[in-house]
Amino acid sequence: MRETNTKPRVQDVKIRTDEIASVIKQEIEQFSAALEVSEIGRVVEVGDGIARIYGLSKAMAGELLEFQTAAGAVMGQVFNLELDTVGAVIYGDYLAVKEGDVVKATGRLLEVPVGEALLGRVVDPLGRPQDDQGPIAATEYRKVDIIAPGIAERQPVHEPMQTGIKAVDAMIPIGRGQRELIIGDRKTGKTAVALDAIINQKQYWGTPDAMVCIYVAVGQKESTVAGVVETLRKHGAMDYTIVVNASSSAAAPMQYIAPYSGTAMAEYFMWSGKTPGQTLSNGKPMPKHALCIYDDLSKQAVAYRQLSLLLRRPPGREAYPGDVFYLHSRLLERATKLSNENGAGSITSLPVIETQEGDVSAYIPTNVISITDGQIYLEPELFFSGIRPAINVGISVSRVGGNAQVKAMKKIAGSLRLDLAAARELEAFAQLGTELDKATQRQLDRGRRMVELLKQGQYTPFVVTDQIISIYAGTKGILDDVPVSAVRKFEQGMLDYVKTTAKATYDALHAKKAFDGDIEKNLEAAIRAFKAQFKA
Repeated sequence: MRETNTKPRVQDVKIRTDEIASVIKQEIEQFSAALEVSEIGRVVEVGDGIARIYGLSKAMAGELLEFQTAAGAVMGQVFNLELDTVGAVIYGDYLAVKEGDVVKATGRLLEVPVGEALLGRVVDPLGRPQDDQGPIAATEYRKVDIIAPGIAERQPVHEPMQTGIKAVDAMIPIGRGQRELIIGDRKTGKTAVALDAIINQKQYWGTPDAMVCIYVAVGQKESTVAGVVETLRKHGAMDYTIVVNASSSAAAPMQYIAPYSGTAMAEYFMWSGKTPGQTLSNGKPMPKHALCIYDDLSKQAVAYRQLSLLLRRPPGREAYPGDVFYLHSRLLERATKLSNENGAGSITSLPVIETQEGDVSAYIPTNVISITDGQIYLEPELFFSGIRPAINVGISVSRVGGNAQVKAMKKIAGSLRLDLAAARELEAFAQLGTELDKATQRQLDRGRRMVELLKQGQYTPFVVTDQIISIYAGTKGILDDVPVSAVRKFEQGMLDYVKTTAKATYDALHAKKAFDGDIEKNLEAAIRAFKAQFKA
């Protein structure tokens, strides 16, 4: 037999080698592209909470990044997409990030933990606990920065959001789903108004009308935030409150993101109305209404300005870096009253803005005034003269109005604002020492008594039925011959009298929230009976 020649030909070997070489070359190219260009970058510049990164060519705007530092992983977010580099903000210990550190793109957007586990806790803007009460066992996460619900998903604001403050609930009513600005100079009681609104929600907790409250502290001193938490705890309000704290010592990116994180936590509860029957761990119905307080957005705008300047963002809107109007509008548009098909949940926003020397025409205040549905303006002169809350009823307004009031309050408080504004004009006129006719003097006297009646101690919110009775007595002229100095004493005695001696009338008014049938007649009779025995 002849032997078969099994040696490969030279030509075959050459073809196979070329194929293998091209495959290996292709694999190397793909491997390096996948590893270095789209996934991994390196820090080329870092400082003051921002970093520039080279190599993340496929990074998305707003994408979450992971900085691999010697001290462990630090999170960041893509802010600017530039020609060669990516500008990012660093959430956390930016001092740990060094030049040359490796940065990984995660492919995710920024999310925070949400849900019942956060109630009663103090957290940072990333949802990490700050209150030494152990880890937060959250099972759900929500994106921090989302587009607000569209018009078709909403309905008009019509449910009252009671603050417990007589002057607000009577003259500047706030509805569930509304955005009402609290504006004024420093130390005029802006935070006190917001905290009263939180404390007043205690009466609804555990009922279908319950509201979860989210207090976002931006740029506040740590001691101030600790005082707020202690106040809420003392009044039993921390059970239904989440405090998001980005204090003045926190980096600018944390102060910038804090209001969005708080809103994401509120949205979890707002959308829970879409799946009815959900309950809390204590068996109470899951709240579908939330109240967000941003204290304050002036400091958030300053933090955003700092980030914009460091990242060399092009200035928009005259010369303020970035578009600060868009910063606040996309936040406050997320406050809404959802349609019945979406569960009828709501987020009510009370943003706080600090003015300088009462200048409401400055850039940031006018921005937020134009975004919100009204403002509560607190005036230093009123505050220092002892009128507290120091609400200027002339400038303050609610663009929802009577739709956000119960029927009884709407009926009696209709003319109250105009009466008070007119009395203030007359007060200025009377200071000139001019002789006043009887009708003018009567109007001035009633105005003084109504101002006294609307005064209220801090952290002592009034139930809406008590407010109705007080304002009814004032607007009906029953207080006209009570000395101004005795008005507060008269009010307290009158409420105690109606709640005990005329309890049936009080209960009927409390149940109906309207002057139906004989309720008004019986209430007036009870107040006059108390007045007959009252001694100033």
